[in-house]
Amino acid sequence: MSDTIFALSSGSPPAAIAVMRISGPRAGDVLQGLAGNMPEARRASYRTLSVSRGTVLDRALVLWFPGPNTATGEDLAELHLHGGRAVVAAVESALAAYAGLRKAEPGEFTRRAFAHGRIDLAQAEGLADLLSAETELQRRSAIAMSGGAFSEQVEAWRSRVLTASAAVEAVLDFGDEDDVSDLPPDFAQRVESLAAELSEWLSRPRAEALREGYRVVLAGPPNAGKSTLFNALVEDEAAITAPLAGTTRDVLTRAVAIEGVPFVFADTAGLRDGTSDAIEAIGIDRARSAVARADLVLWLGAEGQGPDEGWEIAAQIDRAESASKTAARHRVSAMTGEGLGGLRRDLVETARGSMPRPGEAALNARQHGLIAQAEQALRGGLAERDPLLVAECLRRARVAFDGLVGRATTEDMLDTLFGRFCIGK
Repeated sequence: MSDTIFALSSGSPPAAIAVMRISGPRAGDVLQGLAGNMPEARRASYRTLSVSRGTVLDRALVLWFPGPNTATGEDLAELHLHGGRAVVAAVESALAAYAGLRKAEPGEFTRRAFAHGRIDLAQAEGLADLLSAETELQRRSAIAMSGGAFSEQVEAWRSRVLTASAAVEAVLDFGDEDDVSDLPPDFAQRVESLAAELSEWLSRPRAEALREGYRVVLAGPPNAGKSTLFNALVEDEAAITAPLAGTTRDVLTRAVAIEGVPFVFADTAGLRDGTSDAIEAIGIDRARSAVARADLVLWLGAEGQGPDEGWEIAAQIDRAESASKTAARHRVSAMTGEGLGGLRRDLVETARGSMPRPGEAALNARQHGLIAQAEQALRGGLAERDPLLVAECLRRARVAFDGLVGRATTEDMLDTLFGRFCIGK
């Protein structure tokens, strides 16, 4: 944190504008050296940027943000340059020549914001998701998390645990150590209410489905029309189609968004027994593994032979020789487009039901695990009679809440999180 860092915070040049961000103890000195004098704080100023020998780098807008009330919690300067590659390279070279300055690592600006208390860990995770959001559902969920809505919820939970802990401490200090009867009459009810609230959060759809997409696998025997339907759903000729059995040898995936909902569609090798082709056999094994991992299987094979929760799809209805299904959920022709609109609408509604509601904060695996720990600790406390053990259970719940917002973290976990960010963020 003693270094001053700099990086391009806008898109890669060439562009109309290139924003160079400088953060750290030398940010003010560097800005004054380049601009000739210190501009008024938090007000855009037009300056000619030059190096000590008088060489003009660019004519740009500059902004000065004295710490600690900045995005990173440090002194911060921004140079809004012309976005040509040569301009950016010249300014980066000039900055690197200053003692104590270096280029930022991925996510280092945000990591400094976390270290200085400008954001907590849950907000940082939400910001990482926001930067990688590709669909409207992903964007709205990430906005809710990065905006602090979940962090406020965690603080409310922690406050309730602290109140309960205070009641137990009072009994330990002044009451009968062998009995918790001196606890407030509604103590158990309040702890149970909090545990039930955590349980409800644990039952919500997870962030992984939103981030990775709803996984739909097309499965069935060879020549069932899987690849043709796959191409129609992803609206691209991604899979090779041919009347020859065994054309698809591996699992082919394609991520797409339909009506703002993220999907991952997977085309698989035709499922059949007794193949003598070693490569096809490998493809069949991978197809079965893909079916096992799917959120939903579209079964294009013989009726009743697909997975229990799969959808029976009557494909190739434009062909007279296609097998009929008496209870098909959808009857489609990828060649003519018949039935595809209904299938897409059904997929969207089903996927939405398994994902967080728009604008709702969604728990990732780490957050889900910590909330589960807190819920287990609270229910463990309800089962205890010894106030010392009750106090310990409440302390464990509080530690789990602290982990959610980053009061207790490890460097390895932070390295992993902030490594998801681009340089300059």
